[in-house]
Amino acid sequence: MKKMFAAIAVMAILTTGLLSSCATKEHAINRLEKFSYELRDHSAYYTMDEWKQAAEKFVDIRKDIKKHEFEYTAEQKKKIGVLEGKCAGYMAKGAKEGFFDKLKGIGNEINGILQGILNAVTDFVE
Repeated sequence: MKKMFAAIAVMAILTTGLLSSCATKEHAINRLEKFSYELRDHSAYYTMDEWKQAAEKFVDIRKDIKKHEFEYTAEQKKKIGVLEGKCAGYMAKGAKEGFFDKLKGIGNEINGILQGILNAVTDFVE
């Protein structure tokens, strides 16, 4: 009876670990998707501070996705690429309108992120 209980306990712990890992990597994609909607719906009205916060949030989401890059399926990677492309498009539009030029310290990082996204998408397509 004790062995059976121990086996069930071990299986429960392993299952919980596997599910939380899956939820975490899915959570990163969901955050990116939600962020793309946020940019789509509200970025036209962003102030300088809101653009700075958006840029920092994008960097944070990218770090979260990077942690799980080897766990994603080809389909998930494609979805990530599409969502990053959408975000990059909204951010590029903001840069075009001069918002990022005025941000201190983060403008170069955003330019680097946009370039990295374009490179990643190009690599993914090839």
